[in-house]
Amino acid sequence: MTSVPTPIPSRTQYVLDAIKHRILTGQLTPGQALVETELAAQFGVSKTPVREALKTLAGTGLVVMSQYKGVTVRMVDADMAREVYDVRLLLEPEALKRAVRRGASLDAARTALTRADDATDTAERSLANREFHRALYLPCGNPLLGRMLDEVRDQAALVSAVAWAASPSWEREAGEHREILRLALAGDADGAARALHAHIASFVERAFPQATDQATEQVTDPVTDQAANQEGTA
Repeated sequence: MTSVPTPIPSRTQYVLDAIKHRILTGQLTPGQALVETELAAQFGVSKTPVREALKTLAGTGLVVMSQYKGVTVRMVDADMAREVYDVRLLLEPEALKRAVRRGASLDAARTALTRADDATDTAERSLANREFHRALYLPCGNPLLGRMLDEVRDQAALVSAVAWAASPSWEREAGEHREILRLALAGDADGAARALHAHIASFVERAFPQATDQATEQVTDPVTDQAANQEGTA
């Protein structure tokens, strides 16, 4: 018998969404302390929903709970970026390839791309970009694969927020997004997967060059790697 997840109380969900939005849009910065009493006063709630929201955010990797330092926004460094982007490089291009091969609708990705182009501030553009990537992998036909990528989605967004604050690269990434979607809509599953892999890899290389050497040893392009294996067994 499948267990049904316990729904999050509405006040806790409200606080959770508000804190997450502030973190992912840079209003709350890595290392910043999150004090229950202060947050409760800001949101007009008791400490209980704040405490529960922070526990949930700790589970997703956006905040860190320490016995000595309390709760803080997670720090972003090269090690974290490598860990998160390793997962994306391994799974996201494969998910897109499967979505294209099964003829899944990518209308949501097209809509998110338009939203990102029309965004009037970085917060709106960031959220639209997250939706664009999710719209590419979600229709892959494997719900578990989609959930695995959802689990690192917030952490990837935190890495991006820190990188964009230091060096905005919206226009370049928007162009890469358009090319990925063009290939996907044309039915070129392998080409779209390669373009997505290059897009993810180049971002972390630019933002955290110190992570690149370690990452390249562990992650290869899944499409190229598969082709090499086929040649070796031909």
